[in-house]
Amino acid sequence: MMNRSGYIWALAAVILLGLASCKKQSLENTYSSQEDRIDSFIEGLMNQEPAPRIVRNGGSNRVVLTEGTGDALEEGGIVSFYYAGYIFSGSAPSASSLFTTNREETAAESGWNLTSPDCSILTLTLDEDTELIEGLKKGLAGVRGGEVCYIVFSGKYGFGDKIIGNIPANSALIFQIWVESLTND
Repeated sequence: MMNRSGYIWALAAVILLGLASCKKQSLENTYSSQEDRIDSFIEGLMNQEPAPRIVRNGGSNRVVLTEGTGDALEEGGIVSFYYAGYIFSGSAPSASSLFTTNREETAAESGWNLTSPDCSILTLTLDEDTELIEGLKKGLAGVRGGEVCYIVFSGKYGFGDKIIGNIPANSALIFQIWVESLTND
């Protein structure tokens, strides 16, 4: 037979499990809503002439604005690119939502102080050890030299529940990418 304190502990455990379940469901609803806004954003871009090419890869969406040439980036390939990262609000990126860039023109257009910029091209090997957030890593797979694209994904494939600088936890993100070159050797 359970005593009174045993009932209290059991009740507390049930309440905590319920709260954890509610939090998880709320987070899934947040990600689902973000993915709906991403789909709406992409649908809106399809009315442009010429319509961009869309590549979906495991939760990441690449919107090809300017087609590249040559081989597509494969696992283990080396890519060099400029980028601008924005918090995705449901529409095209804006200067007010920019949180990172290595492109001097983008930094200047956004009013960033360029007294000591690190605006050098980023070169990396696309493999399992690449230290990129999942959405960006999956979005880069298949890019071609000269390609200009957006890579957009929900917070599930971004920084998750971590607050990074001025990026709120669970934020959807959009990156504009300018691919300079790549090799698959």
